[in-house]
Amino acid sequence: MDAFLPDTVAVKLVNRLKVRHLALLLQIQEHGSLTRVAEHMSTSQPAVTHALAELEDMFGTRLFERSARGMAVTEQGAVVLDRARAMLNDLGSLTLDMEAVAAGREAHLHVGVTPFVSGQLLSQAIQRAALDSKSLMITLHDGTSAQLLPRLQDHTLDLFVGRAVATVDMAGVQHEVLYHQPPRLIASRRLTARLARARLDWPLLRDMDWILGPRHTAIRNQVVNLFLQAGLAPPLPIIETHSAKLIGEMIAASDRCVSIVPADIAEELARVAGVAIVPYSFEWTLPPIALFTRSEGRPREAGARFAQALRASLTATGRSGHAE
Repeated sequence: MDAFLPDTVAVKLVNRLKVRHLALLLQIQEHGSLTRVAEHMSTSQPAVTHALAELEDMFGTRLFERSARGMAVTEQGAVVLDRARAMLNDLGSLTLDMEAVAAGREAHLHVGVTPFVSGQLLSQAIQRAALDSKSLMITLHDGTSAQLLPRLQDHTLDLFVGRAVATVDMAGVQHEVLYHQPPRLIASRRLTARLARARLDWPLLRDMDWILGPRHTAIRNQVVNLFLQAGLAPPLPIIETHSAKLIGEMIAASDRCVSIVPADIAEELARVAGVAIVPYSFEWTLPPIALFTRSEGRPREAGARFAQALRASLTATGRSGHAE
């Protein structure tokens, strides 16, 4: 093929690229076979082959390598596929924005949220973002940082509020630390009253019924380290969950269940689930909660306003940008 000439490629794409071409690329990546793609798209293999050849001519380079094992994405193809996925997700967001405007809203915003981000904080931010303007239609997407960051990168999400862990791919993403979360031990009110009468006793705590997050998550690792630093093997939990609601319900109903959660989550559970916070003091190095946005392109006005509302809500509670 001809050498890669950006200006020439840009002209070809503007004049010839269609949405169906983008969808075809993703289908080829998913199925790895032109025959299977043709079956899935209810068309013929020659038609798929012709469309791929047309695409590769537009870009001036091979996007897939053919072999007996199927279709493998080339380096240039991987770049195109990332952009194609983002463009298709942007089109999906466009239709949702139009539906939101037709319903009297300003836009439809997609926000990713990891476990143990305060529901009260998010509620306050949503309300602040709607002041003096049309309200936003907001869809919250739950998941871990490893699950949600790729969805921010491929434009499924507009922004993401979660833990700034070092093990995730940050390509094309920037982040702003919002606040740190100190640890709190929570238990039922009767158990808390009993524990509060004595000093912190790690062997006693180890024999309690623990509710913890799944293995290898940030908070679970922190709890494990607390016991290891005390010279003890960490407890084996009776339940592994990210659900703050379930943690609160289980602990409030039992005089043997305990958990260590971030302070703001402990305060919410004390308010709505009837648990209590044991007045013990200990430290951890849990990664902070951060706001993640894409580093390329101009941010959406609705997303920027939500981000500002989030900062304002943190400032109002005295938690903005520092360790608590």
